[in-house]
Amino acid sequence: MTEDEVLAEFRAADALLEGHFILSSGLRSPRYLQCARVLMDPRRGARLCEALAARIPAELREQVTAVVSPAMGGVIAGHEMARALGVEAMFVERPTGTFELRRGFRLEPGQNVLMVEDVVTTGLSSREAIKAIEAAGGRVIAGAALVDRSNGAADIGVPFFPLIRLDVPSYEADALPPELQAIPPIKPGSRAAA
Repeated sequence: MTEDEVLAEFRAADALLEGHFILSSGLRSPRYLQCARVLMDPRRGARLCEALAARIPAELREQVTAVVSPAMGGVIAGHEMARALGVEAMFVERPTGTFELRRGFRLEPGQNVLMVEDVVTTGLSSREAIKAIEAAGGRVIAGAALVDRSNGAADIGVPFFPLIRLDVPSYEADALPPELQAIPPIKPGSRAAA
């Protein structure tokens, strides 16, 4: 899938938004990719995640025995990636503010895991999810995401394979350009602003 084809999927789902957005990292941005909207169509989600699975080198794909995603945003993408790879899907969640594996999910000691996100901006949630997966006994051999908003700058600590890399500016709340200062911010994601 080319970058234009991926963006066409987001546009067709009305998931490429323009305005003033508060990201889960607390940063502000003039563009937002609402992965929940693009993944609400199971056929579209399957197409995107199959294309993402194909971006992961074959030697890594063959080693993956489970996909684990951070809740909430990564759950559907992780499930579709697990389907594409033919492995089980699990997720970590933050019942007390720190990611943990719950709901009876278990990883075998040293089990090879692919950590899957919907969107990566700073990589913080990915690194936190990886830490929780490792605490549960898993070995994260790679990460993947539908969208890398950092355009390759985010370091999640393992090889990282996004479907698309975008250079979307983000700003601290006290360093907004005038055009964003003029627009009231909205928080479309799943985590309270930092």
